[in-house]
Amino acid sequence: MKNFSKKKIVLVTRKSRLEELIKRFNTQSQARFYIEHLGGNFDEYIDEHKLYQNVIQKTLNILTSLERVHQLDRLYLPNYIFNPDDIVVVLGQDGLVANTIKYLDSQPVIGVNPDPSRWDGNLLPFKYSDLKELIPQLSNRRCSTKKITLAKASLNTGEEIYGVNDIFIGPKTHSSLRYNIKIGDQNENQSSSGIIISTGLGSTGWLKSLMVGADRIFQTINQEQGVAEKFIQSKYNNHSAQKKYQECQKYTFSWDSDYLYYTVREPFPSLYSQTNLVFGKITPNENLIINSFMPENGVIFSDGIEKDFINFNSGTIATIEIAKRKGCLVVR
Repeated sequence: MKNFSKKKIVLVTRKSRLEELIKRFNTQSQARFYIEHLGGNFDEYIDEHKLYQNVIQKTLNILTSLERVHQLDRLYLPNYIFNPDDIVVVLGQDGLVANTIKYLDSQPVIGVNPDPSRWDGNLLPFKYSDLKELIPQLSNRRCSTKKITLAKASLNTGEEIYGVNDIFIGPKTHSSLRYNIKIGDQNENQSSSGIIISTGLGSTGWLKSLMVGADRIFQTINQEQGVAEKFIQSKYNNHSAQKKYQECQKYTFSWDSDYLYYTVREPFPSLYSQTNLVFGKITPNENLIINSFMPENGVIFSDGIEKDFINFNSGTIATIEIAKRKGCLVVR
């Protein structure tokens, strides 16, 4: 029955890969020629698009039978004003869920997997057919939800950006970022390919890949006779660093944890730059402060959306902290 509440449902979708190709090559025929010329299967793009559009329509049919609905493309998320009592349904991949939560203020998000045969859907526990019962249950507060801790980067210029999975601070191109890093009463100059701030939700993503890579390198070094000992006793590594590294193997943590992890990517030791503050926690009592020494090409972006960045050049100071507002994801 319609109008069981005054809530509006916002259905967030994104363009399919086929639509992105047509946008790039102007027509479907030209897109097909490009893909097949490179040996790809263009029919896969068509099948994926048709299935997604079919699920979008079926989802709209269910939602409009319950309440007024606004369909929103991902492109317009940064400028869309959500009402406090909106219910948000995300139909897409995990990344679309994270990208949507970034622009919300605790409105509940329902992640719907449009194609379980293609997408794992760690943040998409529901099918579109679940919505008929789920929406009324959520309105009556009979659904389970989980809070999600967000990261926030605030600049001395007044700009700010939030991260649901992670925040990247680094060079726009493949080069090194020079900066001063400070946490608590410790600070040092560094040169690296960037700093990654990871939330609990993002700890199974970028943070996991960083730690697995570091683990494999360390294991390989240990297999070399005599190299491991030399490595540990070198100028830039010691037993305490090794112990800290081993403790960092527990890299996944809860979505609602009251801390974040920072990881310096590819830190370079030199007369100018140190490598002591390369991994650690950001807590409610200790923010991470980074002062840029980059004349140009320094950027900060979040959740893999490189186009949605803020500049981080010389004189800019970023304060990384736990955001006061939380994400809210509906779970089974």
